[in-house]
Amino acid sequence: MSPQHFDVIVVGGSYAGLSAAMPLARARRSILMIDAGQRRNRTVERAHGFLGHDGKDPAAIAALGREQLLAYPNVQWRDALAEQVRRETQPDGERFVVTCNDGVSVAADRLVLATGLTDDLPDIPGLAQRWGKTVFNCPYCDGYELDLGEVGVIGTGALSVHESMMLTDWGTVSLFTNACVDLDADQAAQLQARGVTIVDGVVASIDEHATVVLDDGRRLALRGLFVAPRQRMTSALPEQLGCTLEEGPFGSFIRTDSCKATDVPGVYACGDAARATHSLASAVGDGFQAGVAVHQSLVFA
Repeated sequence: MSPQHFDVIVVGGSYAGLSAAMPLARARRSILMIDAGQRRNRTVERAHGFLGHDGKDPAAIAALGREQLLAYPNVQWRDALAEQVRRETQPDGERFVVTCNDGVSVAADRLVLATGLTDDLPDIPGLAQRWGKTVFNCPYCDGYELDLGEVGVIGTGALSVHESMMLTDWGTVSLFTNACVDLDADQAAQLQARGVTIVDGVVASIDEHATVVLDDGRRLALRGLFVAPRQRMTSALPEQLGCTLEEGPFGSFIRTDSCKATDVPGVYACGDAARATHSLASAVGDGFQAGVAVHQSLVFA
């Protein structure tokens, strides 16, 4: 039995995927959304900096987007994990066959990967439980709410120096070198000029609201913490398809052109999986661009 066929399959039903599907839905194309329900910001309580939705629950934003998208009768949704993908040559051209974790296969002429990234947090007790609540990675998203209070940066590498200097616009900053940041004289001078306090020692745990406990017993109570984790592809589909990956400051991402097309014909990518820097607003913008480009590729194939 042949798999059910659609014009477009969008893998990932978060902000970028929803945004990619909307122009396609309005162009009356048949669309299947496949989503495993693991939004990258699922631990975040309030989204900030997204025009029209500042301060809202990000889960509610995603739920509203899904509701509005599914109002179009040509859109279907599968709550499933897309595990495998292959390209098949047909008499009328190539198509993509996606197999989900329940064994069901579906096919489409175009594929949009909005598969997101996974944050590999430092192995510090207490950090993961506070991720998205009092421990953050984006000052533009969460810095304002710290009310110019005491802010800490947990060092993970050289980019922590850059992050510390930026964060002085959002509070009084302490950089915890954490045996991960080796400062030269120039960097130390730049940090001092920005008013950053350098705290040597290894971070043993995070306690209470956002209290840093060092391995020598020192405790520093802070308003909030920032850390830049390594990031990796959440999905194996880009690798299975042979999409080229680029290396960014925190991990790899899918290479695309300005229209969000990958170097695999018929495959587009958007959202966090396809850019070096991330935000809800940029994911939505990338998604819309991808959706428009996919539609035009179908019209002018």
